[in-house]
Amino acid sequence: MTSKLLELSHIRHAFDTLLFEDVGFSLSGKESIAIVGRSGSGKSTLLHICSTFIKPNSGKVTLFGKDLYTQTDTAIEAIRRYDIGIIFQFHYLFKGMSAMENVEVATLLAGETVDPLLLEKLEIADVMGQKISELSGGQQQRVSIARVLSKKPRIIFADEPTGNLDNETAALVMDVLTDYIQRYDAALLLVTHDEKMASRCDRVYRLEERSLKVIS
Repeated sequence: MTSKLLELSHIRHAFDTLLFEDVGFSLSGKESIAIVGRSGSGKSTLLHICSTFIKPNSGKVTLFGKDLYTQTDTAIEAIRRYDIGIIFQFHYLFKGMSAMENVEVATLLAGETVDPLLLEKLEIADVMGQKISELSGGQQQRVSIARVLSKKPRIIFADEPTGNLDNETAALVMDVLTDYIQRYDAALLLVTHDEKMASRCDRVYRLEERSLKVIS
């Protein structure tokens, strides 16, 4: 039986108002979960709670078998560097560097090497020598995804990763993410407005009325 990589229990969080409470789910290797919901429902906040960046008001996040928010800052930084990968809707690339240099920075920090097959699957192998400023928005997004996957993370946290992509490219990205988690016994937690992309995950939840509800 595949062990749980991520488990949430009784998560509650509020800023000025309550976003959600009593949220719980688990995520295992080779498994993908999508969370959908309207803007402002707290989807991205929940993703950040899962991925080490926001401590919830209450509840427990167990990441790789350990209570996440009882770990030291050094331990959490190591998790960010080696064990998780975060894909944002708006890529954060170094504009003065080439696409390949952007990917290589991540692999060097994680002690990995660039996988040429990954670049081919993302259909960016032929532009890796170009500066980021010379690439289209869709190409830049795929470079940012290659940078994350090249770290060989055990969990991918993806916040609207296909939000700025056309349908064909979005489908290609989902193919790559799905293939990655199967190949490396990793997991995917996807936050998206795109119900079609969400439906490609093993389980789909909707965040509404301050609770997380199972759709499929």
